[in-house]
Amino acid sequence: MVLSTTEGKVSMRGFLTLLIGFILSAPLTGLTADDWLQFRGPGARGVADGSSIPDSWSTEKNVAWSVETRGMGWSSPIVVGNRIIYTTVINDGKTESPRKGLYFGGNRPTIPQSLHHWMVVCRNLENGEVVWEKQVNEGRPGNGVHLKNSLASETPVSDGTHIYTYFGNHQLSCLDLKGDMVWSQKMAVHKIRFDWGTAASPVLHGDLLFVVDDNDEKSTLTAYDKKTGEQKWQVERDEKSNWATPFVWKNDVRTEIITPGTGLTRAYDLEGKELYRFKGSSSITIATPYTAHGLLYISSGYVLDGRRPIFALRPGSEGDISLEAGQTSNNYIQWCQPLAAPYNPTTLVYKDLLYVLYDRGFFACYDAKTGEEKYGKQRLPLGRAFTSSPWASKGKIYCLNEDGVTFVIKAGSTYELLGTSSLAEDDMCMATPAIVGNKLIIRTAARIYCISSE
Repeated sequence: MVLSTTEGKVSMRGFLTLLIGFILSAPLTGLTADDWLQFRGPGARGVADGSSIPDSWSTEKNVAWSVETRGMGWSSPIVVGNRIIYTTVINDGKTESPRKGLYFGGNRPTIPQSLHHWMVVCRNLENGEVVWEKQVNEGRPGNGVHLKNSLASETPVSDGTHIYTYFGNHQLSCLDLKGDMVWSQKMAVHKIRFDWGTAASPVLHGDLLFVVDDNDEKSTLTAYDKKTGEQKWQVERDEKSNWATPFVWKNDVRTEIITPGTGLTRAYDLEGKELYRFKGSSSITIATPYTAHGLLYISSGYVLDGRRPIFALRPGSEGDISLEAGQTSNNYIQWCQPLAAPYNPTTLVYKDLLYVLYDRGFFACYDAKTGEEKYGKQRLPLGRAFTSSPWASKGKIYCLNEDGVTFVIKAGSTYELLGTSSLAEDDMCMATPAIVGNKLIIRTAARIYCISSE
């Protein structure tokens, strides 16, 4: 067969050679509706209704591929086109394995003396093979971390053409999709409460990259030029250690940078000016804010606190909007459930309902617009400990526990457990998965799984 071209004629083999060369020379990816570019995906919501992930799986069923990983890290994977990106830290010495469950005594204040390598890894979405690895930092850690934390717990973020990685207290970097460094800078080391380590991920808005560094010495919110890494502005925060990723809320009134905090939750404009604040969080703040139905949802729920609130905020707030004692709403806060929040997982709004996955294996449901309880805490059988956040797809809610068991719950105002799926019993799961197309990407302590029925 011979094909005509503007240059004359070319054989089918030659045509295929040209086509393959074009594909290989083209950019690795472009921004698509399927891309999962940040923690919890589009809008940081954990909703993937356009996906077709399986309802059940095991280590042998509906696993397209699985690969063992190097190092330790609890950052979530992101997906940019046909590439999976995640971070890890490789210790030339010995890293203590985390234990499952909630417990005291996980503090590890001693700083390891061995050489560590801060890595960004890119894998092929179709087969899990390594496309490239990039070391962005090397040396000794600047601080200890909790046994259940890691030196790579911040999830990368991407704009579809570049990848931005943040290792708290160590490194902030920008790489292109081929793994080449665009810019990088060292980060200051600060004391974190009880040497628990860091976790708040960076977020993007337009040409700005926002990083919250809440610690026990000098807390800040900083805006960087995403193209150059130049600091555009920085505001100091009267706040101590927090672990919550900020959220950029573009609402009908304006665009706000939301920063949850144990002392005060604050909102800033895009120049760093404080817009409003409110108190009432629990003593440890971890969950990521997000928006649905024109409302902003913020939660914090340390398990031993008597104050574990979920807030739903209207746009356009100003000044101090804190609730008075006994209040569950005011002109700016549409509703508050004062004892409903989980500790580690972020809540989930799917359609008209808000779902809560609790660290100790319970599940509850509320009306997302009013805060009305639809059903109270339901015990997940053998649920044990949960750290990763739930996600939703096509009428189902998925909850992954630390033992690698995923509970599938029917979405709706009546609780119904549809089934469970399990991975390797010797592994541990704390990262929140990524979803793209018909693929569910689960990161464990030792492996990455691609769950797919195709």
